[in-house]
Amino acid sequence: MDRRPHCRRHYWLTFFLILLLPFSAVRADDPWAPFDAPWFDKLGINDGLPHSITTAMVQDQRGLVWIGTIGGLVRYDGYRMQVFTVAAGGRSGLPDAYVRSLLALQDGGVLVGTNAGGLSRFDPVSNALHNYPVGRGGTSDRKIYALAHDGDSGVWIATDHGLDYLDLHTNRITPVATGALASPRNFSVLADRAGNLWLGTSNGLLFRRAGAHNFVRPPRPDGSIDAVLNDGIWSIHEDREGRIWIGSTQAGAVYRDTDGHWQAIPGFSGYQQDHARRATVRDFLEISADKIWIGTDGTGVLTYSPGASGVHAIAHDTAVPSSLPGDSVRALMQDRSGNAWVATDLGIARHDPNARTAFALLPSTREDRAIANTNVRGIYVDKRDRIWLGMSSGRIDIIDLGKGQIRHIQLGGNQARRDVQAFAEGSDGTIWIGTQGLARVNPDTLVLQDSLLAELDEKPVLSLLSDGEQLLIATYDGVYRYNTRTHAVVHFRHAADDPGSLSSDTVRHIARVDHTVWYLTAYGISIAANSLQTRDFTRILNRPGDPSSLPNDLVTSLTTDPEGQLWIGTAGGLSLLEPQDSNSTFRFRHLGSADGLASDNVNAVLSDDNGNPWVSLPNGVAMIDGSTRTVRNLGIRDGLRIASYIYAAAARAPTGELLFGGLGGLTVIRPDWRPPNTPDPPLIVTQAELNGVPMPFGRLPRTGETLRLGTHNRSLRVDFALLDYQAPAETSYSYRMEGFDEGWSDVPRGSLPSAMYTNLPHGDYTLRLRATTQGMQPRRIDTTFEVLVEPRWYETVTARIIAGLLLLAMVIGLIQIRTLYLHRKARLLQQQIDMHTRELRVANLRLDELAHTDELTGISNRRSFLALAEEVRQTAPDGGACIALLDLDHFKQINDGYGHLAGDAVICAACTAILKQCREGDLVGRYGGEELVICLPGGTLAHGMAVAERIRQAVAEQHAVYEGRAIAVTASIGVAAYREGENLSQWLSRADEALYQAKHAGRNRCVAAS
Repeated sequence: MDRRPHCRRHYWLTFFLILLLPFSAVRADDPWAPFDAPWFDKLGINDGLPHSITTAMVQDQRGLVWIGTIGGLVRYDGYRMQVFTVAAGGRSGLPDAYVRSLLALQDGGVLVGTNAGGLSRFDPVSNALHNYPVGRGGTSDRKIYALAHDGDSGVWIATDHGLDYLDLHTNRITPVATGALASPRNFSVLADRAGNLWLGTSNGLLFRRAGAHNFVRPPRPDGSIDAVLNDGIWSIHEDREGRIWIGSTQAGAVYRDTDGHWQAIPGFSGYQQDHARRATVRDFLEISADKIWIGTDGTGVLTYSPGASGVHAIAHDTAVPSSLPGDSVRALMQDRSGNAWVATDLGIARHDPNARTAFALLPSTREDRAIANTNVRGIYVDKRDRIWLGMSSGRIDIIDLGKGQIRHIQLGGNQARRDVQAFAEGSDGTIWIGTQGLARVNPDTLVLQDSLLAELDEKPVLSLLSDGEQLLIATYDGVYRYNTRTHAVVHFRHAADDPGSLSSDTVRHIARVDHTVWYLTAYGISIAANSLQTRDFTRILNRPGDPSSLPNDLVTSLTTDPEGQLWIGTAGGLSLLEPQDSNSTFRFRHLGSADGLASDNVNAVLSDDNGNPWVSLPNGVAMIDGSTRTVRNLGIRDGLRIASYIYAAAARAPTGELLFGGLGGLTVIRPDWRPPNTPDPPLIVTQAELNGVPMPFGRLPRTGETLRLGTHNRSLRVDFALLDYQAPAETSYSYRMEGFDEGWSDVPRGSLPSAMYTNLPHGDYTLRLRATTQGMQPRRIDTTFEVLVEPRWYETVTARIIAGLLLLAMVIGLIQIRTLYLHRKARLLQQQIDMHTRELRVANLRLDELAHTDELTGISNRRSFLALAEEVRQTAPDGGACIALLDLDHFKQINDGYGHLAGDAVICAACTAILKQCREGDLVGRYGGEELVICLPGGTLAHGMAVAERIRQAVAEQHAVYEGRAIAVTASIGVAAYREGENLSQWLSRADEALYQAKHAGRNRCVAAS
């Protein structure tokens, strides 16, 4: 009988049971651990990976990450991916696109083991890949499974047909005898800190003690441990304590403790009870002290702490985009900033385990650990320490931190599709629910009663406050007071002719402050002495011109800190109520966007145990230091993943965490969490180009070094990055070339961090690069290096002295000749000659101007421009100059609508805008009619496109004024870089083709010629 389908069923059943195991590897003192799933950022094909199946990762000596795929090798700096693959035509490249293993070397290079091409070594000095032979003098096989340092100057190479050793000094490979016990197929290899060599083969685990020559099987007990160690050994890892972890092909994993005893992993050592195979263990990673990630091929990542009762699975969740992208894990890595990287069949996943100040609770397939939907509109904590979440569509979630579970209940009737925004707890424990109407829940049975008050069935309830038998209900139609014993209802609201009535009918929140009741409305605050008061309220409003008054009448929330201070959230910022003066005037101190808040519109405010208020904003969450009033806007580095909040939904969890609701789900803030102190990540140059030619990685300048630009290398492009790989979109960059730039240049948000300079004058400069991060621990990291631009021969001091002497000699000679001439001529004749000379000079200048200048615009005419451009073409290198052909859009409509004189004014205005964007030495001419032409010597196509884009924007922004009317015009531009060997006509023709494409694509754009 074929038992394979039966085994498969048991395999998936076991996988499901693994998912249900408790978080035994997570800190027991964190009540939110069952709900805090790792958030993974992903890199895939759309980000530049050559293939979605990623196989290996390593961080090189400078801090860049190399990623192996089955389609090539990638060098990644957090922003840019440079791909290396099999090179055509015999050029240097990978011997095989399928990368199996990677190993970083001390010289900045990387060893690359491939699936069918053998071993390759990347040389950072030449940016070339050098391939080792296969067979004699090379590796034992073309398939390289694993690479490992020997602790000195060599590398162990596990291949499909033996074990090899590479001496990095001599660059020679020699085969290593493994004995009769070994299988030819070697999957993994490790040299531990004691000098012992571990070898994982298809026939089990072998061991060679330090100083010995023979491999033996390590002693171990029978049972599940023996089953693992006799299986194919795919991965071997040594943790910080010196434990050796062994992962097998189909029998799970085990580890050897520091006393030399083998230990099983509960639930993941040995075959399953029905003898079904386990997922292959591809890799291990010690994510933190005593916490191991086990990467498997089919079960995602399993987390385990030595001595724990079982493993916990981190797996792909179809309902959570931030989960692991796939369950086939091929490699694990932790970079120097602490990020955990996971190579999967669906790209790279990256998780920051130290981003724990905040996390998002989202919907998931694990319904007992996830919320029902992302629309969290109300939050309440009852006397039993249960957390109630009001959500859209009549859904209510109840979080029980003690049990680590979430229960879901659903409103019925006409409230089934209504938003739940408010909760209150009666004196008998009944939970009152505000939706479009009023409902209640039995606290023990969780049985719901819908639509309790007919008067409220069509009115959204915004807030509830329970006071003994009285239940205060805030709506858009004032406040309803409901007696829960007599069921009597009192309705009070704003009256235009009564200044003592509610400030507004829109009551957004009701709160008890000391013994008073505060009604927060859309038009200020109304204060009542008790819950029975329905008029003669004390009002707090904005007083125009008084900076100490309420900053805005739209009030959303309030909180009292441990010192009794009252913080109030408004649409004009956060306010702190100061002690009242003798006139009982309410005075406030304000914090807003001018103080660092990302927005003035405060949705909700909570205070932590340290007296620090936290606020949710339309664009994030911020913490204000209660002592210094310093604002910290949380970011991704803090774990904040929900970027926008629109509700006043907020509450303190029973264990002190702060909860904020919004459209993205529930955000949980751990106010006391502090990440470990780590040194600043490096800010380095990751790529550089001199005159468009890339520099080798090994020669890129480091901090304090000098970059020399030769006499012909006057164009410099520097790409740089902060290598913490965390929240690249939240890192801002700037740069400054001291001695050249007047101030700092900011890299636009969303652009790649780069500094570009063209035609640098000779001299000594200092290039300063800066990265600034945001969040609870903002950092500013600087790096500097010197830039030396060598002078051309005619720019040297000697050449200048010689030129000065020659000029002086010429001047003296001219003076002597003119003196002799003046002595021979009579004064009258000299005067006549001078007069005729002046007249002739003026006439010649006028003729020269008419011959070379466009009469309307004052720029070069077509003939003059073409002559000058031909001179540029004759000296330009390939790709070293650009021509931009510009045509004013819809110019005929301007002539027809305003007249030809207006058209002339438009052409002149466009020329003015162009000249402002051009450098000295750039050529500008009128090509004909409304067509203008620009020649940009000494620039690449990228430079030409950048100048053309600035010209296009300047033309669009500068309006011509004719007879008091402003006339707007846009321009289409075609840009062509010079190709060696083409004549001027061909060059112009390609620019004209690009201009036609710009016109055809909709005008008002720049197009580069192909």
